Formats: sequence, C-alpha cells, structure tokens
Amino acid sequence: MSKKEYAFYPGCSSQKKASAANYIVSVDSMCKSLDIELTPIPDWNCCSASISYAGGRVLERMALNARNLVLAEQHLPGKDIVATCAGCWLNARECKEKIDGNEQLRTDTNRALKEAGLNYKGSAPVRHMVEVLIEDLGYDTLKKPVVKSLEGLKFAGYVGCQTNRPFGIAGESFENPLYLDKLIESVGGEPIEKWEHKVSCCGGALAFPEPEKSQKLIREIVESAYDNGADMIVTPCPLCQANVEVYQSEINRTQGTKLNMPVMYYSQVMSVAYGSSVKEAGLDGHIIKPTKLQEIASKAGAGKK
Repeated sequence: MSKKEYAFYPGCSSQKKASAANYIVSVDSMCKSLDIELTPIPDWNCCSASISYAGGRVLERMALNARNLVLAEQHLPGKDIVATCAGCWLNARECKEKIDGNEQLRTDTNRALKEAGLNYKGSAPVRHMVEVLIEDLGYDTLKKPVVKSLEGLKFAGYVGCQTNRPFGIAGESFENPLYLDKLIESVGGEPIEKWEHKVSCCGGALAFPEPEKSQKLIREIVESAYDNGADMIVTPCPLCQANVEVYQSEINRTQGTKLNMPVMYYSQVMSVAYGSSVKEAGLDGHIIKPTKLQEIASKAGAGKK
C-alpha cells in the first residue's frame, strides 16, 4: 500500500509516563503495519482542553489551538493535521471552525499570534486518527495486515461523547455509530451489537468535582458490557479509557461490586491482530490487565508484516 503522511498532534496525555503513553505506543505499531507516517508538529503546545474548566476565556483557547495549526502549516505544508486524543481533536477542530467562521475572532486570534511572529491561515483540516483509518484507508485495507486471530473475543465498542458530537465520523449516526464495531470486525474480533452505552458519557469532567455521579456512569457502562457478554471495552478516547479503567477499583471498594473489565484502545486491538507483541501494542501499561489479548499477543506464529 502507498504511504500516507500526516502532521501529527500528539497531545499531553500521550507523553512518556502520562496517562495515555501506551496508546501512542500502539498507534506507532499500528501505523507501521498500515504504512502511515505521523510527523509530530514541531514545538506543539497544549490544546487547552482543561483551561475552560479553570476559567479560560475563548480567545486564549483559540490562540493556543491556532498556534498548533499555524506550526503545522509552516513546517508540514499540505499535510492534514491528525490527533489521536478525542479531547485534542475536538478542541482543535472546534477552534478551527470558530476562527474560520468569525472574522472578528480570526482578527483577534491573529493579533495574539502576531506576538509570536505567527499568522493563522486555516489551510489544513483537523482529523481524528479513526477518520484517517476509515476515510483514507477503508475497512478492506485495514483487514490486509491481519496475521493473528482474535476469534472468540467479544468487544464492546465504546465511542463515548467527544468523538461523536458535534462532528462525529462522516456518514455515521450520532445515536448508534458503527465505526468501532466495523474496525473490530475488520481485524477479526466480534463486536457487541446493540450495546446501549456506546455513546454514553463516562463522566470524565465530573471525576473530581462530583465523583459519585461520574462513578455511577462508569458502573452503568461496565455492567452493561458484562451483561452483553463483552470480554473488554474498546474506545478511541484517552479520557474515557482512563476514567472507565481507573475508577472500577474505587467503585468496587465503595459499592461492593467486583468490576474488572479491561478498557482498551482500538489501536491496541488492531496492533495485536497485526502481529504486535505485548510491549509493541502497549498492553503492559494497564491497571486492569487485558489478559486474553495479552495471551494472543504472546502466541508464537505469524509476525508483523
């Protein structure tokens, strides 16, 4: 297959020892199998996903994201901008649409950027990694590198809310998006059909200010996955992954449950199917061990193509 090249926005959570460090490990492995080249945007900064909760104003958010977009335009011209984090993607894309659609906001943003010698033009689109996989490669292409069988594993595709609204994936339903199910099927796994919590909020923004509400949402998501026979939950969102995995032990402690559901990234599932080892797929970075997936990754057999 021909190489696909993109300007990559890594995001804070993907950094070494950060909460989604294993996500980026699996993305790297997946991209090697699919001949995708992600070139990081030089000197990128935080997307501002958190400062809105701390009283950050609109212009600050616009300027932070616009700076990343300008750096991509300057250093990686002609390349689409790709983010793996749902929060980063949502913030960058939202800011781009607001700046592009509001002349005064664009003027104000460029006035701020001028202090750093930058000027926003808005030439490059902002995309999530799953958009690239589906729209640029397609499900048939995603099947080709598969060398290890996932037969017998059942996955609950947890889209969450950030990659679903207001933009979502082209052609997908907001109420019942099927792209994660199709990604799972394309690499030989079995998606849980008609899972009622695939677009439910995990309460990530409530984890600290209102933990009881957040943990109620998490418990409902996990118990529904169990009720539908899932072996693990799969998501495209680092916040969803961390929130749903980390707080299961706290829910068990306070509510007497016995939740122990692994929560994976789509890229980890794909990497294992493509022949990656436990380490290459980032399966060694979880609190709740994805034992069944680790066993497949550890099996001798066909290696990575």
